[in-house]
Amino acid sequence: MPQTDLEIVVDDPTAPEDDSPSVVSSGTIQIFVCLLLLALAATLGYDNWRTGASWDLTGPEPGYFPFYLSVILGGASLYGLIVALVAHRGAPDTFVTRAQARRVMAVFVPTLLFCLATQFLGVYVASFLLIASFMRLVGKIALWKSLLTAVVFTAIMFVTFDVAFDVIMPKGPLEAAFGH
Repeated sequence: MPQTDLEIVVDDPTAPEDDSPSVVSSGTIQIFVCLLLLALAATLGYDNWRTGASWDLTGPEPGYFPFYLSVILGGASLYGLIVALVAHRGAPDTFVTRAQARRVMAVFVPTLLFCLATQFLGVYVASFLLIASFMRLVGKIALWKSLLTAVVFTAIMFVTFDVAFDVIMPKGPLEAAFGH
């Protein structure tokens, strides 16, 4: 009789270590996010109040609904801040460890560089560099496979967006050299 409740466990050799030190606690992040949302609510509330947050003869002014949405956001942020401050007094639980933060940064930093490179090199060259570098440095994939995949993907992206659908994409000096 076959057993259907078998669990297959596969260890990830690149998984973060269990004993990695904490970078920040969950309570600190909750407080920070609540303060950030409260500041956003105050900014949106002021701007919508300035454009008009009441009724006139024709109905609601342009800032009426957004103003009250910002009031709701502000109230929810205050509630979350109070709850986070009360809960923060207990034992801190880890939000992210150093090893986990390193893995997140391994994706975030190249993606941020991709966004910056797109402004100067265009989306196709930046995409080629992002894909090739991710595959090579993060995925540890052979150089020729990384370059081939990046070329094929970038070519498909160019044909799809630039040729087939004629979508305006950020262009760089390489596209200008080819007359696009």
